[in-house]
Amino acid sequence: MMDAARLEVFKHLFASVAEEMGGVLRRTGFSPNIKERRDFSCALFDAHAQLVAQAAHIPVHLGAMPLSVRTCAEALDLGPGDVAAMNDPFRGGTHLPDITLVTPIFVNGLPMGFTASRAHHADVGGAEPGSMSPSSELYQEGIVIPPVLLVRGGETNRGVWDMLLANVRTPDERAGDLRAQLAANRKGVERAGELAEKYGRARIEEAQVALLAYSESVMRQRIRGLPDGVYRFVDRMDDDGVTDEAVEIHVAVTIRGDEVVVDFTGTSGQRPGAINAVEAITLSAVYYVFRCLVGLDIPSNSGCLAPIRVVGPDGTVVNARRPAAVAAGNVETSQRIVDVLLGALAGATPDRVPAASQGTMNNLTIGGWDPERQRPFAYYETIAGGTGGRPDRPGSSAVHSHMTNTLNTPVEALEYAYPLRVRRYEIRRGSGGAGRYPGGDGIRRDVELLAPARAAILSERRRFPPYGLEGGQPGCVGRNVLLRSGHERELPGKTSLDVYPGDVVSIRTPGGGGHGG
Repeated sequence: MMDAARLEVFKHLFASVAEEMGGVLRRTGFSPNIKERRDFSCALFDAHAQLVAQAAHIPVHLGAMPLSVRTCAEALDLGPGDVAAMNDPFRGGTHLPDITLVTPIFVNGLPMGFTASRAHHADVGGAEPGSMSPSSELYQEGIVIPPVLLVRGGETNRGVWDMLLANVRTPDERAGDLRAQLAANRKGVERAGELAEKYGRARIEEAQVALLAYSESVMRQRIRGLPDGVYRFVDRMDDDGVTDEAVEIHVAVTIRGDEVVVDFTGTSGQRPGAINAVEAITLSAVYYVFRCLVGLDIPSNSGCLAPIRVVGPDGTVVNARRPAAVAAGNVETSQRIVDVLLGALAGATPDRVPAASQGTMNNLTIGGWDPERQRPFAYYETIAGGTGGRPDRPGSSAVHSHMTNTLNTPVEALEYAYPLRVRRYEIRRGSGGAGRYPGGDGIRRDVELLAPARAAILSERRRFPPYGLEGGQPGCVGRNVLLRSGHERELPGKTSLDVYPGDVVSIRTPGGGGHGG
């Protein structure tokens, strides 16, 4: 058995591989969404496609990546120098803009694991620029990539490469971001090989097994510290973008000893709009909540997920069937799943659970033709808001929360890269819910068009506000507004529209709920 000191060393060694991969991807990324917002994730896996270590990137990516790696490993006979690509949401992906690259690690000709990176590409084709608009089926959202070999034996698979770039609006940008992912994966393979050379393959594999076992043991210990029982909660999504019908998500969390069952029975069936979440998204949200609840000192790997079983009824909004539209399931439904789980767990451990945060990523995409640069453009951003008041302190203002961990696009970078101008960017004072510990405030971000374009918004908490806890008040709902010729036009939470020079799209994000009366 590996001693504690040595295990701690290997924990940091494995994590450093994923962190360095992320550094490479960030520095070499082509689009502002990668190099500025850092909308990507990197991780290291063992030979059985179990997550060994992850960098502190995007929660909604990392919980789902093991399914992508497993799918690629099973579908393809990956050899040295190969790289698989995939984005199919119904085979371990999340939504189509998130393209995952998987590279096997070989040491002395034998497989030792995988490196993987997932990045949100600002356009992957489909009906609307940015590939993140209200839609009614998967095929409207962009090109679907099953597990395929993007690189074979170190050589680019030109047929696959050309096919991908022929189906997107911004091929130069996509090519740059894909090359950045390839470089990140290659760096991970290189560093993993160096570890194997220094410590020996057997010691590396021993450390991987021991680290997974340690994480599972600590997670079970933390779960045993929660009171046994069944804890229920229900929350609603505003609509699905096609109909105005509210969408309910039900959860029953059963804690028994050192195991947990999270059951979404009673949740609304899959919807005609794009808010459907696939299984990988729901698993990510559940794992994220329990990682937060039990403390971040547990290594993030597949072991800490072993004591948790998720029941997501087939054909519901938390486990949709193909070919359901899923663009917003990744970014919006994932946030509501977190809200529902935290609401339920507040009954088990009220001294550790905050009120609801803004509960949306406020997705804004704008795409069209850039007349100055004479090329197409596609801008995508998620916009920050308020977090919920906590049992011992107020919520935070103007930050990304829960299933998104990105940064904003700096005004200077946005205006340099796109025919856009930021007219207003400020904290939305008073939008947090009142309470002993108030919720954090949202923000207002106004973006002016300098060229004709197509805009799309996928947002939530425009009808139903983020809840407060223990007598705290709800946060304010968000608003989407089009400013045109001096007039304000209220926009739906999920919409797409033509916009023209001088138009201003104003996103006003929700505040968090308050905690305590």
